[in-house]
Amino acid sequence: MSTQPYGTWPSPVSADLLASGAIGLSEPSADGEVVRWLELRPAEAGRTVLVERAPDGSVRDAFGADWHARTLVHEYGGGAYLARDGVVWFSNFADQRVYRIAADEEPAAVTAVTPEPARPRADRYADADLHPDGRLYAVREHHPASGEVVNEIVVLAAEGGEPRLVAGGHDFYAAPRVSPDGAQLAWLTWDHPRMPWDGTELHVGRITDDGVVTDVRTVAGGPEESLAQPEWAPDGRLTVCSDRTGWWNLCAVGEQALEPLAPMEAEVGQPAWVFGSRSYAWLDDGRVAMAANADGRTRLLVRETDGTVRDAGFDGSPHRVVAAGHGRVIVAATSPTQPLVLARVDLATGAAEVLRRSTDLDLDPAHVSVPEALTFPTSGQQTAHANYYPPTNADVVGPDGERPPLLVLSHGGPTAQSPAAFSLGIQFWTTRGFAVVDVNYGGSTGYGRAYRQRLDGQWGRVDVEDCVAAAGFLVDRGDVDADRLAIRGGSAGGWTTLCALTFTDTFAAGASHFGVADAARLAVDTHKFESRYLDRLIGPWPQAEEVYRQRSPIHHTQSLSCPLILLQGLEDEVVPPSQAEMMVEALRARGIPYAYVTFAGEQHGFRQAASIVRAAEAELSFYGQVFGFDPADDLEPVTLHRA
Repeated sequence: MSTQPYGTWPSPVSADLLASGAIGLSEPSADGEVVRWLELRPAEAGRTVLVERAPDGSVRDAFGADWHARTLVHEYGGGAYLARDGVVWFSNFADQRVYRIAADEEPAAVTAVTPEPARPRADRYADADLHPDGRLYAVREHHPASGEVVNEIVVLAAEGGEPRLVAGGHDFYAAPRVSPDGAQLAWLTWDHPRMPWDGTELHVGRITDDGVVTDVRTVAGGPEESLAQPEWAPDGRLTVCSDRTGWWNLCAVGEQALEPLAPMEAEVGQPAWVFGSRSYAWLDDGRVAMAANADGRTRLLVRETDGTVRDAGFDGSPHRVVAAGHGRVIVAATSPTQPLVLARVDLATGAAEVLRRSTDLDLDPAHVSVPEALTFPTSGQQTAHANYYPPTNADVVGPDGERPPLLVLSHGGPTAQSPAAFSLGIQFWTTRGFAVVDVNYGGSTGYGRAYRQRLDGQWGRVDVEDCVAAAGFLVDRGDVDADRLAIRGGSAGGWTTLCALTFTDTFAAGASHFGVADAARLAVDTHKFESRYLDRLIGPWPQAEEVYRQRSPIHHTQSLSCPLILLQGLEDEVVPPSQAEMMVEALRARGIPYAYVTFAGEQHGFRQAASIVRAAEAELSFYGQVFGFDPADDLEPVTLHRA
C-alpha cells in the first residue's frame, strides 16, 4: 500500500464509469410472471427504455430505439407507463403522447392512443390506471398557448381517441386509482400554495357506465395533512399514507376517519416529486409489504392479516415495492455497499433473486467507503442528521499528520433525503482521498413531519446552518482538514451551497449544479408545480420581497470571497440558466475565481454520458486547482477564470 496526498489517489471509479458504468432503474412492475421496469441509459443520450423480463429470465427492450418512455408532467415526471395482461401504455418523451404496445407484437409495433396536440408537447400524461373494461384514467397537464397550465384527470379509450374530462378545477391532481370492481375512482388533489407534502385531499367518486365520475366526495386530508399513494386493497378497502400522526403511515379510509393499519415512528410515504411512487403493496392474501424509513434507513416490513408487523428479513433498503404474486414482491433496493438492484423478494424468508443490476461493476469491497450515520448538534438547540463517508482506497493511504479535504453534500429538493446507499458519485470522491458528508438538514424527509417543517420560512438558513454544523462536527472530531472544506449541491442543494459560501466563511470552495442564486427570480420564473413552493420555504411573493432579497446570494456577492464552479444545463426549465449567468456576472465583477460549464441539450440534471463525464472531471479539476493538488486522472482541466 502506497502513501499519497489526499485528492491525488488513483481511483478505480472513473468519470467514464459514472456515465456508462451504471444505468438508472425505476418503476418496476409485475404483470403475472412478466416483470417490467424503466432503464435510464446515459450511453444512449439519456434515453429511458421500457424493459421486459420474461418468466424464463430473458430480457428485451419493449420498443425500438426511436422511443423514449418519459413524461414531463410537473417536469419531473414519473408514472410514465402502465402494463396489464401483456399490453403496455407509455408516454413518449419526444411528443408526450401516450402510445400502446399490444401483447406479442414486435417492438416497433407502437400505436398512438392520444391525439396529436395543437402544439408540440401541449398535452402531457402520467400516472395512469386501468379500468376492468379497458379504459385508462390518467393525469393530464395541458399547456395552452397563453395562460396558466391546467392539470386534470381524464379518461382515455384503450385503443385511442379524444380524452374526456373526469375531474378538474384544482391546481394539481395525482394518483387516479380504480377500485377492484371498477365501480369507484380515488384520486388526490392539492392547490396553490401547497406542495403535496404540505397538504392534500383524497376524493372518491362513482364511475358510470360511460366512464365519467359522479357523486364525488372528499374522504380525507386537508391543508395540514399530507396524503400519499392511495391504493385499493384486494378486499375493496381504500388505503393511503397519512402524516396526521407526524409520520407518513399506512391507513385505511373509514366511514368517519382514517384507521391506522401500522402505526410507527417511520415514514412509509414519500414526498411526491414524481408520480407513481410505490412504498407499499397489497398481496392477494390480505397482507401488505411496506418500505419503512426511519433514522435514514429503510426496511422491508410485512403487516400480517392479524395486524402484527414484522421485518421481512430482506438485506437491503427498498424504496419501491410492488406485489409479484405467490407471497413475493419486486423491490428497487440499495445498501450501503451495493449499487441499486431490482430484486424479487420472498416475504416468508427474505431471500432475494436479483433481476437486474444498475451496474456490473465488481468493485473491490476494500475500495468502498461505508457510511457512518451521524446525529450532531446544530443551531437552536436542535440536532441534525448526515451520512459520513471517510476516504477509502484499497491501495493508498494519506500521509501521517495530514487530514483529508471534506466535501459537504447538500441534497436537492429541499424536501427530500440522502439515503445511506451505495453511490458511485460518492465513491468517485472517497476513492480519490476526499471525505464526504451527505447532510440531511432540517427540512429533509425520513425523520417525520416536524423535522420536515424545520425549513418552513427558513430556507437558506436552517439548511446552511446544518451543513456548517456537520463540517464543524467533523473538524472538531479530527476527521477532516479545516482549511479544505468545500460544499456542493444541485438545484435546491445548489441554493444551499451558494448561501453557505455567501453568508458564512466556513468553506474554501463550492460547486453549484444548476443551483438557485436568486429566490425571487425562481418565484416568478419556474414551472407550475414549484411556482408557489417558496411561499412556505421563504414567504409569499411578492409580500415577502425583502426577505427574498435578504436570503438570495445574488444580492450579496460582496460577501463571497472563495472560488466557485457552476454547472448548468441550457434547457433547464426548473432552474433556468439565467440564474447561473447572473452569478457568473457578479463573480466576474468581483474578481472572484470561478468556472462556468454549460451543457447543451441538458435539462434539470445531467442525463447524457458526455455531460456526466465532463461535469465530474471539471469539478475534480476545479478542486485540484483550488486546493493545490494534481489529480491522478488524465483529464481536461477546467478553465478557472481569475481577476
